[in-house]
Amino acid sequence: QVQLVESGGGLVQAGGSLRLSCAASGRTFSSLAMGWFRQAPGKEREFVAAISRTGGSTYYADSVKGRFTISRDNAKNTVYLQMNSLKPEDTAVYYCAAALSVLVTTTQARYDYWGQGTQVTVSS
Repeated sequence: QVQLVESGGGLVQAGGSLRLSCAASGRTFSSLAMGWFRQAPGKEREFVAAISRTGGSTYYADSVKGRFTISRDNAKNTVYLQMNSLKPEDTAVYYCAAALSVLVTTTQARYDYWGQGTQVTVSS
């Protein structure tokens, strides 16, 4: 019903920046709350950031607050994650997700659709 495709991952040195993009199709984008999650090797997937349907509300994990910024362009059916001041511990596969929830959510179980993930590797 909803297809999500992430892009923009890659290798970057500590202190550098990357911008991830997630393009959505199959449903009216503005009806979806969007989120970013990540999964590091040997660890469970964790919440990173979320944004409401209109972009009016955003939420961040404490570990990325002040460094990452989530945004969306409903005209382009795309959500972004701007990552600055990257640290080696940010290394993970990053996933975007879409929720049919009326309100923005930070809970993984509330998300209905998931992308395939994009690898982000931060070197020391």
